[in-house]
Amino acid sequence: MNHTICNPILPLTTYIPDGEPHVFGDRVYLYGSHDQAGGTCFCPLDYECWSAPVDDLTDWRCEGTIYRADQCPHYCEERQDLYAPDVTQGPDGRYYLYYDLSGRGDHGFDGPISVAVCDTPAGKYEYYGDVKYPDGRPLLRYIPFDPAVLNDDGHIYLTYGWGLGMDTHSPLYKLVMPYVMSRIFNKTVAEIRREEPLSILGANIVELEDDMLTVKSEPKRILPAMNNAPKGSQMREHSFYEAASLRKFGDLYYFIYSSHVNHELCYATSFYPDHGYEYQGVIISNGDIGIDGREAKDRLYPTGTNHGSIEKINGKYYIFYHRQTHNNAFSRQACAEEIEILPDGTIPQVEMTSCGLNGGLLPAEGTYPAAVCCNLTNGRMPHLSNVKKNPPSPNVHQEGDVVFVKDVENHTLIGYKYFDFHGSFRISVATRGAAGVLKVYTVLDESAKPVGCIPIKASADWQKSVAIPLDLQGVYPLYFVYEGKGKSDFLEFVFA
Repeated sequence: MNHTICNPILPLTTYIPDGEPHVFGDRVYLYGSHDQAGGTCFCPLDYECWSAPVDDLTDWRCEGTIYRADQCPHYCEERQDLYAPDVTQGPDGRYYLYYDLSGRGDHGFDGPISVAVCDTPAGKYEYYGDVKYPDGRPLLRYIPFDPAVLNDDGHIYLTYGWGLGMDTHSPLYKLVMPYVMSRIFNKTVAEIRREEPLSILGANIVELEDDMLTVKSEPKRILPAMNNAPKGSQMREHSFYEAASLRKFGDLYYFIYSSHVNHELCYATSFYPDHGYEYQGVIISNGDIGIDGREAKDRLYPTGTNHGSIEKINGKYYIFYHRQTHNNAFSRQACAEEIEILPDGTIPQVEMTSCGLNGGLLPAEGTYPAAVCCNLTNGRMPHLSNVKKNPPSPNVHQEGDVVFVKDVENHTLIGYKYFDFHGSFRISVATRGAAGVLKVYTVLDESAKPVGCIPIKASADWQKSVAIPLDLQGVYPLYFVYEGKGKSDFLEFVFA
């Protein structure tokens, strides 16, 4: 059933970050970790899968919980969090889910990479084993984190790794970080300093046997972290941090990853799965940093971790990623944008939109939740931290089953892209909190004049404003800019 769908692509009360999309049969399945509204840690919930028909990406359904943390034999008080997973179909026709059961404190990155198996893409997975060497030792070389897997015509490639946004040649790093990393990664200082000539930091690949568990050889380094990236290179400016994902389109392998700046999904390409990767660019930033030269200080949405991948669905290419909510790093929602792969294999960076997988523009009719905004800024939006308190700022927020834009303050911009307008209409909003005015713009420019002004009254409860007339013909974004002395919450806007 075709209907209007916005970003985020799943219900507003659903928090599925780290999305890995895969087409199996006539459906696309989204595998990811599972956050909570207003959570206090990453990925505390079990794996929940969503899927949609390949010919109707507006019709997503929840497949339910496909794997629980307590099914893993490594589950214990210290290890309870199911971090970013990936799934592929094995040579035997079954589906294999790769994950690491991570812990808090000293057990977040020390492995192993575990595998669960199921006869169907979104059935009930059962623990199968850990990725291992032929002699039975678990694969723990480098940092066994964020596993992703590709079945390349029967060759099973597993990628994984982690990095730091720090120059490991600096005096501070040499003095302090080996000891810090020893605790985090459960490795000796000697191993961190000397025994790995390429360093333990970076993206790695290993081929698996048909049993989907046993490695054929030692893993290879395919992309460096900042410490090994050549100074002055684009790779150093966008070095590997986490979120490894490997795809193949045509003759090219695409390695998608999150760089050390944390908000962007980058990619490198090669004609070989295990070497020769060259940095190509940024696919998306969850603050639109880089679009039209935009700098980090001018981010159009609160930024934070990013993780996702590319999938070809019904002849078109899409990038799946996530955005932040609740003014914290732990409540992330799945988003997607259509992308273009040019004849030379490169991918131009795309902006965040509210259209998502709608297949076209949003109709200027009916009711839209304010929380489907793709731009949200007071002019000083933060990069959200998971280790220190974030400064107060406007944010997408949930109370009970209601999701809205919270703490809208003076000069806050809430933006939506893009609508198909057809002449005269009326528009109203629902808000609560302080009195003020929402000025309506169709251009993001300091010299632009509003096309309308919606007065809002002070109210402790949700209150609908008067409807004001507008006349627009064509394709435009819609920006609401709040002016008032206090803070207001924004629930929805209605076209009539």
